[in-house]
Amino acid sequence: MRQPILYAEEMWRKQRLWVLFLVLVGTGASTLLLLQHKLAPTLNSYIWIAYIPCGLLLGAALLYYRYRSYAQIQDGGLKISNLFSSIVIGYDLIRAARVQPLNQHFLEGRRKLVRPMGRRLLDKPALFVRLRGDDSQVAAIRKRLGRQLAFEDVVALPVPDPDALSWELTSRLPEKTGVNMGGARRRKRGR
Repeated sequence: MRQPILYAEEMWRKQRLWVLFLVLVGTGASTLLLLQHKLAPTLNSYIWIAYIPCGLLLGAALLYYRYRSYAQIQDGGLKISNLFSSIVIGYDLIRAARVQPLNQHFLEGRRKLVRPMGRRLLDKPALFVRLRGDDSQVAAIRKRLGRQLAFEDVVALPVPDPDALSWELTSRLPEKTGVNMGGARRRKRGR
């Protein structure tokens, strides 16, 4: 199961008009200048022509970021990929997975870490993955994912369907031992 991380989706949604703007303005202005000067290129027309590849380059970068930013359940663990790196968190390092509103991740004065692209996502549900393991393993995971996705021993992933991802992830975790299983599911004590 593969789901996109919504930070990249929001960035694409907000920036795609700039791509369109750069391509259209570059095409229109360069055509107008070339027609005014009887198809003789000038310095100004070269500048306006440069807007077209800049817009296409921006669009390609945004689409590549959108394609590379995802969370995927694999046989070896939960794979989280972002623009420059990806990491597989083994099932033995995952303590629990649950769904909560994303704003729970940015409490305790961490509101300034929310980028403007992600402000619309704060009230939406996200997948929270609690990690276990020694501090060096958790610190390495935090460093690879960055401060927006990971804080202390929690990774928060805004995805389109966090319930399905949580369900799939929880079903692959090792059998829980010694934790509160609640009510009827609790093991009976030996007498």
